[in-house]
Amino acid sequence: MIRLLQPWWLLAVLPVLALAALYVWRQLRRRDYAMRFTNVDLLRTVAPKGLGWRRHVPATAFLLALLVLAGALARPAMDTREPLERATIMLAIDVSLSMQADDVPPTRLEGAQEAAKQFVRELPETYNVGLVSFAKSANVLVPPTKDRPAVTSAIDGLVLAEATATGEAVFTCLEAIRSVPADGAAGIPPARIVLLSDGFRTAGRSVEEAAAAAQAANVPVSTIAFGTDAGHVAIGGQLQRVPVDRMALAALAETTEGYFYEAASVSELKQVYQDMGSSIGFRTEAREITQWYAGIALLLALCAGATSLLWSSRML
Repeated sequence: MIRLLQPWWLLAVLPVLALAALYVWRQLRRRDYAMRFTNVDLLRTVAPKGLGWRRHVPATAFLLALLVLAGALARPAMDTREPLERATIMLAIDVSLSMQADDVPPTRLEGAQEAAKQFVRELPETYNVGLVSFAKSANVLVPPTKDRPAVTSAIDGLVLAEATATGEAVFTCLEAIRSVPADGAAGIPPARIVLLSDGFRTAGRSVEEAAAAAQAANVPVSTIAFGTDAGHVAIGGQLQRVPVDRMALAALAETTEGYFYEAASVSELKQVYQDMGSSIGFRTEAREITQWYAGIALLLALCAGATSLLWSSRML
């Protein structure tokens, strides 16, 4: 089906139609002038044999070329169905104050940021990837998208805040996954959650509730622990220990059939999505065919010039 992206440009057809009407009027006047000669035999002797219908071919082809060009101004397009991969990876990054500890140089947060960016770079281009940050609450910074620079930029812009809502991070990721358009496919897309944190939940729903929800949705959660038991941070002017809650993070991964890492390399993280599978939907996109119109108009103009030169030895 052909549709016009800028239909108001069809007004350009009006001058072409006016020119066509002028041509028809001119031909009718010529016929009236010829009928004034009552002696037809004399007219045949003084006037050369006409071209007949052929003399209208160049003008008709030229007018058609103008009509097609006027149509091209309206930017004609055809709707096409483009396949769209729905498989989705959600990154959840802990931005609690404990992530400023420098036991993972330069800090836990910067280590998590670098690991997350490297992971995004290694993901297959067809996959969606989204970003959630969590401290006292969890927020979707980038919904599932194939725009890698947007995700990388958001990772660089993470800001520390108080508390750690690990369970809320998982629930927020699940909501983001459900938001991926179906586009004709059935069910939620194949999905994985990768959660980067230093552990201990201090706000929001429990990690156990989150694990149960992810398990019910068939979305594995892989967790990466950043930090050591010797980590310290200054909070409120006091130095506080911030050990890593490996047990909680490992339990979350185990319950949901994900992976638990303490030091995650790119080769290790590839395990996260190796068995994801695929879910293809379809997106309707308008594909411009203006060049087709321009090509047809060029052919008609060439036809007008060639027939005029062939039959009358002049260009139109």
